[in-house]
This record gives sequence, C-alpha cells and structure tokens, in this order.
Amino acid sequence: MNIYVANLNYRVQDHELQQLFEEYGEVSSAKIIKDHESGRSRGFAFVEMPDDEAGTQAINELDGAEVQGRNLKVSKARPRPQMQDRRY
Repeated sequence: MNIYVANLNYRVQDHELQQLFEEYGEVSSAKIIKDHESGRSRGFAFVEMPDDEAGTQAINELDGAEVQGRNLKVSKARPRPQMQDRRY
C-alpha cells in the first residue's frame, strides 16, 4: 500500500518516518519529498507498506497524530495522473 503523509515537520528525516510506520508492520520505503533546488523537505512524504492491513491500521492510527509539534495528515496515496502528450 502506498501511503501519503502530509504536514510533516521540515526536520523529520526518512529513517524517523520509517521507524514511526514500522510500529504497524513492515515498511518497504519511506521517502520525504524534497525541493529539487534547495534540497529542503517540502513537508510531505510517501511510505510503502507491503501489507495492506498494516497500512490501513497505520493510516487510521497516525492520521491526526502529533509528531514533532505537527498533526500529521495520513491517507492512502492516490495514483499519479497520466501525463498528456502536450505539443506547443
């Protein structure tokens, strides 16, 4: 299951996010999205959990939870929209 995590404190690191979700089951990856130019966190991340049941439990229990002074927004990630072939 691919999980979207928003409203992250900008100081949270990938390994801290992974540890948080590992309390609910195996984590395949935990990736905080960073600005391409500055390298700073953009305040959101994606977490992959192979077990859907564990992922659902993590979403239910972590949505609204306070982590480093911020209340997380956690939900199932939506598929990325297909890019249209644009010609200018």
